[in-house]
Amino acid sequence: MITIQNADKALKDYYLDAVTAQLNDNISPFFSAVEKSANNVYGKDVKLAVIRGNCGNIIAGAEDADLPEAYKNRYLDITAPLKNLYGTIEITDKALRASRDSSGAFVNLVNAEMDGLIASAKQNFQRMLFGDGSGKLCRIKSKKNGAVYNVDSAKPYFVGMYVDVAGYSNGVFNDTFGLYITDVDVAGNTITFNREVEEVISNTYLYPHGSVDNELTGLGAIFGGETLYGHKKADEPYFKPYTLDAEKQLDEEKLIEVLDYMEEHYNSKINMILCSYKTRRAIAALIANNRRIVNTTDLHTGNGVITVNDVPVYADKFCPDDRILFVNTEDFCLNQLCDWEWLEDESGKILKQVPGKAAYSATLVKYAELICKKPCGQAMLFNII
Repeated sequence: MITIQNADKALKDYYLDAVTAQLNDNISPFFSAVEKSANNVYGKDVKLAVIRGNCGNIIAGAEDADLPEAYKNRYLDITAPLKNLYGTIEITDKALRASRDSSGAFVNLVNAEMDGLIASAKQNFQRMLFGDGSGKLCRIKSKKNGAVYNVDSAKPYFVGMYVDVAGYSNGVFNDTFGLYITDVDVAGNTITFNREVEEVISNTYLYPHGSVDNELTGLGAIFGGETLYGHKKADEPYFKPYTLDAEKQLDEEKLIEVLDYMEEHYNSKINMILCSYKTRRAIAALIANNRRIVNTTDLHTGNGVITVNDVPVYADKFCPDDRILFVNTEDFCLNQLCDWEWLEDESGKILKQVPGKAAYSATLVKYAELICKKPCGQAMLFNII
């Protein structure tokens, strides 16, 4: 017989490992290549020191000359708070009772909840990898009619998202919580909420619910913004990646130029190129036009992959069309206090009754932050289109 107690045990003993494996191995090629470690986690923060400059320790001297003094490395400190990542499943008491005498029915019930959780978690994690940590999805430009709003960039994956609106409108800060996106018109750049919003929210921003400034510090923060990990990029070039203007003209020479420049000037061996699907097709066309045949198997996906100077090119739906990112994945680390775990109460229970509802919920949790140990070793080719 299925009870709350053995359902709790099933989640802990059988589902956790399977869910963790899917969330860790099937996000994206970039995420798969990034190191995961708890070595630099101290309390609630990630802390590490990096060396800026690495020459001067070895010199050539005369036979009877004084020995050189020890070279003093210049250290830079990186400190960032761990981000709180949550995922919750919910099972109604009615559904649980209906499957009480059938273990198969219970398994199907939990599997359906887990599939939804995994799909949502994977997409949001993948999105955060390209974000700047703010959680911004898009800017709301104006109201079209009823619950329909014009936005600067509508994406198909917005449908069904639970979102908040926050930002300044006419000099006044507005925030609206608890909206669901029910429809998206990608071509027309409009979104439809589940209800009409009475507040004036033009020129404010859309965020996943509860995520304002709480997301992972992704590639958007590396290649955008004025500060990184508390350092001003203008004051400390180590935290500023290399950028090159494509001047709306993409060619293979520019791609190779970036790769050569990074190795020559920053001793950075780029091992992954990231772009949108549209941009990857453009790169593939360049290679085809030059009659170069690529027959390489992708270590992360097992499929064929196009390469530039033997560097694989990966497409990601969360990478904007107007840029190509060149990264050395060895410089990145997902610093985590723990891997995905169930949130337990004082008695060790996972399933807890939802206050005021005839339902039980269980929450997966992970405390982590993505850190780039050498931002200047990454590059971006922008203004492609």
